[in-house]
Amino acid sequence: MLKRFFILCSGTDADILANCSNGEQNKYAGIGATVFFTALMAFLAASYALYTVFDNYFTAVFFGIVWGLLIFNLDRFIVSTIKKKDSFLDELLQASPRIILAVIIAVVISKPLELKIFEKEIDQVLLEQKNDLTLANQEQIATQYTPVVEGIDTEIEALKKEVTTKEAEVNELYETYIAEAEGRKGTELVGKGPVYKEKREKHDAQLAELVELKKTNAEKIVNLEVQKGELAQAYEKQVEDSQPIIDNFDGLMARVNALGELPWLPSFFIFLLFLAIETSPIFAKLLSPKGEYDFKIEDLEGEVKTWTAQKADQRKALLETDHVVNDRVYNDIAEEDELYQYKKKIARELMQKQQDAFYKRQTDIL
Repeated sequence: MLKRFFILCSGTDADILANCSNGEQNKYAGIGATVFFTALMAFLAASYALYTVFDNYFTAVFFGIVWGLLIFNLDRFIVSTIKKKDSFLDELLQASPRIILAVIIAVVISKPLELKIFEKEIDQVLLEQKNDLTLANQEQIATQYTPVVEGIDTEIEALKKEVTTKEAEVNELYETYIAEAEGRKGTELVGKGPVYKEKREKHDAQLAELVELKKTNAEKIVNLEVQKGELAQAYEKQVEDSQPIIDNFDGLMARVNALGELPWLPSFFIFLLFLAIETSPIFAKLLSPKGEYDFKIEDLEGEVKTWTAQKADQRKALLETDHVVNDRVYNDIAEEDELYQYKKKIARELMQKQQDAFYKRQTDIL
């Protein structure tokens, strides 16, 4: 049962192969088994590759089956269309387009499996890339908010400096009227005279302004700090909203690019393995000598070709004979007087009817 299934996979004529030797049957069963397992690996590779795209097992398996059947059909077609010839060079030229197609199929099959085999290493590369993208994203978003925040900080510092400057002025006025009262400066008279009173009033006025300035600037600083907080929240929200895009940066293309960052030699050997598997049925058929099945197929095709040529020759001879017979028949009929008299009578009646019709039309016109 299994042998018959693999023979079916090889694309050979099972009825003809059934009359061949057991060794010939085993050869084509081996070729069919290679075709089948290549399609099976294509199914696994496509399912994994599509799972990285859709994140759904059923979708990945469905399209993986479709892809596996497509590869199976292509491989079966490639193997079944290679015919044994008397010259190896002719066979190689015949198989060269099929070999190129097999190389393409091997690349397509091997790449998803490479992604699975080197999954841990690829995840490490993707993690580093995600970290770099996260930092770059944060820096890029920060460029939208940093100038505004720096402007707010500058304004806050200016408000604080304004209060500090005012405090220095008030303290200086306080020191001035205290020194006047103690007689250390100004009039150098101890006591609270008119000059002391004047300086005290000036200090009190500036102190009131300082109190009002502190209150006003404190409110402004609070409002500016609130703006800074809102900007910080907006920045965090934008970073948070864009982070899932970076976290999902592990699709098929990203993994293929990450695979390219790894050393190429292991991937190359895996590709060679699949290339050998994919092309093995072709080279097995090229390198194997003509077998019993090949001779029978060649004999059957020659028989069909001869029979088709015979039918074409028979149709050509039948057509030529029919032309000769028709010529003789019409020549004999042309010499019969009875046919001549009948045709003459018909022609006379036709001319009379034409003349009557012409006369009637002319009469109607007049």
